Amino acid sequence: FQTMLAFFPILATKRRDRGGSLSGGQQQMLAIARGLMTRPRVLLLDEPSLGLSPLLVKEIKAIILDIGGRFGASVLLVEQNAGLALAVAARGYLMQNGRIVVSGPIAELRDMSLMRELYLGGVAGAPA
Repeated sequence: FQTMLAFFPILATKRRDRGGSLSGGQQQMLAIARGLMTRPRVLLLDEPSLGLSPLLVKEIKAIILDIGGRFGASVLLVEQNAGLALAVAARGYLMQNGRIVVSGPIAELRDMSLMRELYLGGVAGAPA
């Protein structure tokens, strides 16, 4: 419990509050903390950036990047925010209509014209 409060300091200040009264970003942090408390080997995160401001997406990105080192868990991320996914993943799977159309290391996916056209606005070399 103390590890979670140290990892999510904002939750320490809100620990007496009900989960429903927290902001969207704080609720995402609470959900991640709950998942991590079970000490999983793999943590599934489904759309952790959904509905969050760009500033909070940056916080969630930093949290995702830190989970492996701090908790020894791998993260399976399901995310429509291609910029976030490309920034935190080592390997990716591009899906269209429920089917995997491309998979591979993120560096390769980032450079694919299909990825740029569909998810990055067609800009060559778009930043992750």
